[in-house]
Amino acid sequence: MLGELTPIAISVFVSLLGLFFVWYLIRRILSVDAGTEKMREIQGLIHRGAMAFLWREYKVIACFVFIVAIVIFFSISKNTAFAFIIGALCSLLAGYIGMNIATKANARTAQAASTSFKDALSVAFRGGAVMGISVVSLGLLGLSLVYLIFILLEHQKTIGFVNQLIEATKPIVGFSMGASLVALFGRVGGGVYTKAADVGADLVGKVETGIPEDDPRNPAVIADNVGDNVGDVAGMGADLYESYVGAIISGFVIAVASVSMMGVRGVFLGLLLAGWGIISSIMGISFVRATAEEDPQITLNKGMIQAVVIFAIGAFLLTNFWCKNIAYFWSLLSGLAAGMLVGFSAQYYTSGKVVRSIAEKAKTGTATCIIEGLAVGMKSTVLPLVAIALATIVAYKFSGIFGIALSAIGMLALTGTTVAIDAYGPIADNAAGIAEMAHMGSEVRRRAERLDAVGNTTAAIGKGFAISSAALTALALFSAYAQTVRLSLGDIRLLNILDAKVIAGAFIGGIIPYIFCSKTLQAVGRVAFCVVEEVRRQWCQIPGLKEGKAMPDSARCVDIVTKGALREMLGPGFFAVVSPMFIGIILGKEALGGFLVGSLVTGVPLAIFLANVGGAWDNAKKYVEEGNLGGKGSEVHKSTVICDTVGDPCKDTSGPSLNILLKLMAVVSLVFGLLLEHIHEIIVSVLPFLK
Repeated sequence: MLGELTPIAISVFVSLLGLFFVWYLIRRILSVDAGTEKMREIQGLIHRGAMAFLWREYKVIACFVFIVAIVIFFSISKNTAFAFIIGALCSLLAGYIGMNIATKANARTAQAASTSFKDALSVAFRGGAVMGISVVSLGLLGLSLVYLIFILLEHQKTIGFVNQLIEATKPIVGFSMGASLVALFGRVGGGVYTKAADVGADLVGKVETGIPEDDPRNPAVIADNVGDNVGDVAGMGADLYESYVGAIISGFVIAVASVSMMGVRGVFLGLLLAGWGIISSIMGISFVRATAEEDPQITLNKGMIQAVVIFAIGAFLLTNFWCKNIAYFWSLLSGLAAGMLVGFSAQYYTSGKVVRSIAEKAKTGTATCIIEGLAVGMKSTVLPLVAIALATIVAYKFSGIFGIALSAIGMLALTGTTVAIDAYGPIADNAAGIAEMAHMGSEVRRRAERLDAVGNTTAAIGKGFAISSAALTALALFSAYAQTVRLSLGDIRLLNILDAKVIAGAFIGGIIPYIFCSKTLQAVGRVAFCVVEEVRRQWCQIPGLKEGKAMPDSARCVDIVTKGALREMLGPGFFAVVSPMFIGIILGKEALGGFLVGSLVTGVPLAIFLANVGGAWDNAKKYVEEGNLGGKGSEVHKSTVICDTVGDPCKDTSGPSLNILLKLMAVVSLVFGLLLEHIHEIIVSVLPFLK
């Protein structure tokens, strides 16, 4: 028994090693000088605002988690409810650690920029790495310990280790659902917060009054800086945490269903690959060394590529020599390659000549800039979707349905590095804002803005990676659902695409992403409207604010955005949980299968489009702000600011939230699948026309 549990012991050890590395990074960051008294004051405002929002958000999430846990406890099993709660708690803890440090690394990054660009990049990236390694370490640790507990419990009452694994795997899906629920609330709540504050600050500050982006006279600036953290640090971390554990768990479910053919090692392969991914991420992060001359994007890319190479070598050894099945490696490699392609595709469409082309169109007005951006965003969906499609085919050809889960694991194994690169962005953005508000001088501001510009591209890469990984994870979870409710038995497929219920489910599923996006975009609009009204009021009513002789009431804007974001996140969260359950109960398991496929087919390209078009408009604005095409204050600049404002909720609220919606609906279907089937049979017996 003990020997058979060695893979779990290894994954626990590697997780603890990752947490030790997080502690080391935190010590290094906090040892850096936080700058002048003014810088510390601004950092304190951002930190307190971010943590206050996080605590209030966590209280709301805790209530929702408690209610759902009770439902799972009585309708599914107590073990599933326990896994659900632990999955949610680990996600919340990772978000707390990451954002706590990110809001302390911003002033230190700005101060380091006064010394050199190299030092500033180093501090910002370490701050992002705290979030990245926390996500994967806590995810793997929580999942491994819960799985170990379930196996040991089954050891008391089930004969045979294989049977114990089968029974222990049934409730572990609750862990993924807990992660998904927290991720959706974190992404929607954080996204509404950050973009409502950003839109409010830009519309009144840049467009109406013509003051700089982070001018301390703007009452919404602090809320904007807080929003960068709650959306792109805590939100992104929860997003990829959920994909990460979802991919591993889908591998458990599929492998256990075929354990007689694959053996026990196939079940534990996902855990060992995830553990090696943590080690690879730590090594990749350690390789990031900036120079004054080198483009920071190249520096970050080097770290990612080195992590990929290290992981690929270890994955080859694990699959070939430990699992003794080289086909698994090619399935893994397909996901890894697809992830890299999607990332570099997002980088291409949100930087360089593509962005310059969008900015050029602003010379003839806002409308032409919007049209060009929309065209670029639509075109940007092609390569990611082709890459995902090819990865799916290759993975399935080599390893069947299990290969799809392996492909998702391969794409997500380096989540630690991906989140580190992404979370670096808001730290750099905050640093640029602090440099402006603390009047640190043009050279420091230039270095900070250079970091920030790269941060926009890394954010786009992170979002593209999150969306593409969500596609494979949701597909793997769908495969697990199909096996659980007997829509698929091994290689025998029982979902008929010509069946009326399946087609109906696919059409309904296809419109769900559009309804969801509508809700989140309107949420940003409503809260942003309140922020704009408040900023205008202060600008007119506070004597001396325009002249810089009085300070704005920033706390009022923070409070407005906090209350608005918490209020607006409840509707989409409830909608995501209820919609698949409703379809399953009324139309049955086949229609629910079609529903999940339909939502995936429309949701993935829509999410990529929204993320990339927003990132492209944002960088077009920054290209003009660098002094091109008339620079700041010009008509071209005003046009790009408006385009950026339109794109903000697309790239930071609706687009990123969509990928969580897809995964949450899939995992809800997986957890409640058999129960929904049973309820549907009861309803059909009463209302036979629904059969």
